[in-house]
Amino acid sequence: MAVKKNFLDRFIERVEDVDANSRQAYILRLARERGFFETVFNAVEEGILVVDQHLRIRYFNKAARELLGLPEDLEKLRLSQLLRGVDWKRILQQDAEEWARIARQEIEIAYPAHRFVQFYLVPHPEDATLATVILRDVTESRRRTMEALEHQTAQAVSMLAAGVAHEIGNPLNSLYLNLQLLERSGESPEAALSPEETAEMIRDCKHEVERLDGIITGFLSAIRPGNPHFEPVDLRQLVLETISFMHQELEAKSIRTSCDWPAPLPIVNGDPKQLKQAFFNIIKNALQAMPAGGELHISAHPEEAEWLVIEFSDSGKGITPEQLGNLFQPFKTSKPNGNGLGMMIIERVCREHGAEFGVNSRPDSGTTVFIRFPLPGRRLRVLPS
Repeated sequence: MAVKKNFLDRFIERVEDVDANSRQAYILRLARERGFFETVFNAVEEGILVVDQHLRIRYFNKAARELLGLPEDLEKLRLSQLLRGVDWKRILQQDAEEWARIARQEIEIAYPAHRFVQFYLVPHPEDATLATVILRDVTESRRRTMEALEHQTAQAVSMLAAGVAHEIGNPLNSLYLNLQLLERSGESPEAALSPEETAEMIRDCKHEVERLDGIITGFLSAIRPGNPHFEPVDLRQLVLETISFMHQELEAKSIRTSCDWPAPLPIVNGDPKQLKQAFFNIIKNALQAMPAGGELHISAHPEEAEWLVIEFSDSGKGITPEQLGNLFQPFKTSKPNGNGLGMMIIERVCREHGAEFGVNSRPDSGTTVFIRFPLPGRRLRVLPS
């Protein structure tokens, strides 16, 4: 079977086929065009790097140097040393098709400045040994997003408050009427109630008080997410409890669920309620991606003795590049009845737990959502200047 030639091989053959004068003119033209593209790449805000399969940096633009604080000598430097939290081992061990998978992840970096960076991996279309890494600084975007969310929350609170005012009217009226009857019963012998009637009224009052408490609690939860209460948790147990809670919906949609994790699984610090809410949203998204049924595989494994990685992989329709771009944008969704906040809630829970959250997907090949939880005692490593 003939070996497919890469761009460099074809370029050398073409140059060797022309005479010396034409070759010189050709090289001069390439040099001018290279200078033009250098100017373009250095003008864009996104950091652009070209790396090989050993993660050696073959090219970088001005923005990439500033974002990552790249030194002059790149000979011994690997991209994995600069961008931690990326499963480079998996990327490097897979075949060329793995490089073709759409990768989108938000990474927190501490050097040369504390930033949040979106990470994209784009394989070279003609050379499977090369890939382009695109980095976008989203620190300011995250701040603006939070401000926009606060504004949207204020509007939602106004609408919610109007609904609450209506909802609490009925239990308050019932309480007032029952208390009036009890008051008259105590003041006038003619209006005295039997013990059974009095007990029934007291039960009604307690029921209405419970209704009021539920309405107010729900209102406060909607406008003010609670602070996480950390304790040692077994993620395996939380996942199993979430699956058990959703088992009817999973069975109704013909979703086959499988789990794979070592025993025992390392314990992490977390808020069980918030983590189960995040797992619920992830599984809910997987269900919506498999309307005709499919498989949901959940796995977990320790990584570098510092992290515990948990992955949710579905066999659904996958996510297009356009959808990936809006995945973490509030109030943007491709679902008819969605509000676009599901992924933001998952991301918020992960951030509050010091965990890293990312998505790997490509159309018609399923989606994998992964969370990397720091293990207790993990030490933060900062790159030297």
